[in-house]
Amino acid sequence: MATMYDVPADALIEALADDFEERLEEPEWAQFTKSGVDRELPPEQENFWAIRAASLLRKVADNGPIGVSRLATEYGGAKRGSTRYRVAPDKRVDGSRNLIRTILQQLEEEDLVETAEGEGRRITAEGRSLLDETAGNVLEDLDRPELERYA
Repeated sequence: MATMYDVPADALIEALADDFEERLEEPEWAQFTKSGVDRELPPEQENFWAIRAASLLRKVADNGPIGVSRLATEYGGAKRGSTRYRVAPDKRVDGSRNLIRTILQQLEEEDLVETAEGEGRRITAEGRSLLDETAGNVLEDLDRPELERYA
């Protein structure tokens, strides 16, 4: 049986995102919000919400229990120092906590993630099963030369 560690992360996230497009509902405000302070515009991908949800589920399974603050740090980036002359060095900023928190709440409603008191969020048995099942499907779909490229 394949696990999430047996397949490339981008292939697993893409397959999970296809499943989440039907399961999770994107809020109305999501099309107008940026994914972090370091961004100039909102995401342009049509299925951004599903992709971020799949990525978050994988990160919670890999690093859990993990809190919203640490996840925001992982999804952050570098904000430019001075916009006019570029004399100040870039500053590290976090990603959008509201975006992460909302997606985690939706994953909790689907019983894929649960709250660990004082520790953050961790994956449930159902969430682990979904990840492993999806990884098995991805492994079947990938041909050997493509797998060797990731090795």
